[in-house]
Amino acid sequence: MKFDIISIFPESFDSYFKESIIKRAREKKVIEITIHNLRDYSTSKSKLHRAVDDKPYGGGPGMILLIEPIAKALKTIKRKKKSRVIMLTPAGKKFTQREAERLAKYDQLILLCGRYEGFDARVDKLIDEKLSIGDYVLAGGELPAMVVTEAVARNIKGVVGHDQALKDETFSHDLDYIEYPQYSRPENFKGMKVPDVLLSGNHQKIADWRKKMAKKRKKS
Repeated sequence: MKFDIISIFPESFDSYFKESIIKRAREKKVIEITIHNLRDYSTSKSKLHRAVDDKPYGGGPGMILLIEPIAKALKTIKRKKKSRVIMLTPAGKKFTQREAERLAKYDQLILLCGRYEGFDARVDKLIDEKLSIGDYVLAGGELPAMVVTEAVARNIKGVVGHDQALKDETFSHDLDYIEYPQYSRPENFKGMKVPDVLLSGNHQKIADWRKKMAKKRKKS
């Protein structure tokens, strides 16, 4: 799977994608992540400022991202056969685990990060869909891009070490339950004890206890 992320703040991703499972998945070449600086595609005559935004026609607060550099970036990025161009915006469809599983079936995701007051409305013609990670507003699409990348990547074979761990996770659609409670050392912390059944070594009893303790997922 290839992730292409278009942003005016490409350095935002440096630390996050060099840690944990994303780092390992990249090293194993299970996934590939390329960050594209939108300013590199600026059509501005000034090489110093490389503007990618301007005031909206008709007036209004703030600036919006221009269509020309976005169109140029999308045209330049090499496409795989099964690719999807996604705009990250509060106006998009809510991103869920089910969406992550759906998107993991593609060969390439191109994530477009917003900024300022949003995009020139004509950019809608250049994308396949819009996604939002929640009903709130952020300064830009960089954090949502990280969320989408990791959530999708976790559903790609070879990214998460144990397949069962992925199936048991809270929002897995193989289960209709919230994940059961888990414990580790020490066995007794200030009177708070690990349930005896987990220390019994009886795998069937442990499995039965976990099934009993898992709570039915609440429907939102």
